Amino acid sequence: MGKFIKAGRVVVMLQGRYAGKKAIVVKTYDDGSKARPFGHCMVAGIDRAPLKVTRKMSKKKITKRTKVKPFVKYVNYNHMMPTRYQVPAEMSPGSICTDQQMDTLDGRKEARKFAKSLFQEKFQNPPHDKSGRPSKDVLYMRKKLRF
Repeated sequence: MGKFIKAGRVVVMLQGRYAGKKAIVVKTYDDGSKARPFGHCMVAGIDRAPLKVTRKMSKKKITKRTKVKPFVKYVNYNHMMPTRYQVPAEMSPGSICTDQQMDTLDGRKEARKFAKSLFQEKFQNPPHDKSGRPSKDVLYMRKKLRF
């Protein structure tokens, strides 16, 4: 069986603080690493998704409701469930975070800021698929998981 958890795959977190939250695989480590000798990957996800916005709302309320709270972390393959969705290549999941950034606290903060700006931008103006409609993969990331 081929490897299907690759950069750009949308996954649902199953364990820990972010259980039930959606994330994008940034980088995979199938054979593990020295610090983590098991199959794992780096993910960037959404801790708090944007809320619904209507026309009646003020600009201040709209900006508050469209904010996203992201997270960036390493996750064991056993603690996440891949979905059928894969984000478009133009989102470039590999550029969200690097190993060097994950080593330091300041680097992680910087990665979270970049992830926040990327997610907010793509949620407000989702990339289009081949038929010209907004990409279902990004719209799936935006919605809160109902369970």
